Amino acid sequence: MRKNFVLHILAAFILAVLAGWIFGERAVVVQPLGDLFLRLIKFIIVPLILSTIIVGVTGAGDVKKLGRLGGKAVVYFLVTSFIAIALGLFAGFVFQPGAGVEVAVQGEAVEAAETEGVIATLLNIIPTNPFEALTTGAVLQIIFFAIFMGIGISLVGEKAAPVQRFFEGMAEVMYKITGIVMKLVPLGIFGLLAPIVGTYGASVLLPLIKVIIAMVVAIIVHVALVYSTAVKTFGKMNPLHFFKGIFPAASVAFATCSSSGTLPVTMKNTEENLGVSKTTTSFILPLGATINMDGTAIYQGVTVMFIAQYFGTELTFAQILIVALMGTLASIGTAGVPGAGLVMLTMTLAAVNLPLEGIALIAGIDRVLDMFRTSVNIVGDASACVVVEQGSEPTAQKTA
Repeated sequence: MRKNFVLHILAAFILAVLAGWIFGERAVVVQPLGDLFLRLIKFIIVPLILSTIIVGVTGAGDVKKLGRLGGKAVVYFLVTSFIAIALGLFAGFVFQPGAGVEVAVQGEAVEAAETEGVIATLLNIIPTNPFEALTTGAVLQIIFFAIFMGIGISLVGEKAAPVQRFFEGMAEVMYKITGIVMKLVPLGIFGLLAPIVGTYGASVLLPLIKVIIAMVVAIIVHVALVYSTAVKTFGKMNPLHFFKGIFPAASVAFATCSSSGTLPVTMKNTEENLGVSKTTTSFILPLGATINMDGTAIYQGVTVMFIAQYFGTELTFAQILIVALMGTLASIGTAGVPGAGLVMLTMTLAAVNLPLEGIALIAGIDRVLDMFRTSVNIVGDASACVVVEQGSEPTAQKTA
């Protein structure tokens, strides 16, 4: 069944590319199929995150164990993110994507995104109104609320058993609904990808092809070395088995450009294909979809180097270090939605005094880059689950 599902996804990719190439901008007629899929995904995100995290926390039992689980995950996220942006910067230095590029900067100058500072960002994780967080889809606030609900249920004990059973039942219902929605993945990929292929042609991609090449090479190195090593060494899992198991989720991420939107598929694949427990996935994956952005970190490194080279600016070591730190830390609180990386880029450019107009240079190919970086984000989240789970306790079968 899973093999047929993967074949259906591959077929959807091929058909989408062909349809976009043959019909051009007229391929936008199938966009409603993609919109339908995205709406269904968004429809299940909030109740899925809320119920699964609460169940994950109560299932962990020991609050100290939960803290160790989260601590290991955050350390893993920060280390891999730092490596990712270092690879992005190195790829930008090697390929020199901005050297000799003649692309006119069009449109209005992009203003720097206002940041609230580290303290304010951390305080904003705590919702003043949990129900408002649920209705607005503020993922970090929902995670905070769900974690404390789970801790509260565990501390209360027997009297809170009905509440625990309610969320356990709710989680099972959401898993079932997720399974139904996942049957539409190939249709959604076709509806999302065909209009993109039809709209963005070689006229936009060719002048900036070196940016795409640098990004793809950095991604391949990161996935092949960092994730493979982590999964094999710390997760005790065959890397081929890992990549095969997470492929459907990575495919959905490629089409939707949304880590949060892909979350239901990631959870399903990580549990069913990789044998990771629900306790781990329900806690780590929603957290990773919000704060783990390795693909976006690579994107930051490559595009900053591209913009600096285009404007003839040579970055100092201090500026490169700032870019590395920004790319590692700025992902915390960044929405796992299409285009979020572009917002992060304005912060990074402003931090190293590079012209913000440079964002207009890559705006035309940002959607293409977004596909690649989101797929990496998803694979990174799954690898964290495998590594953290193995470091916590033995689980289901780990190899092919």
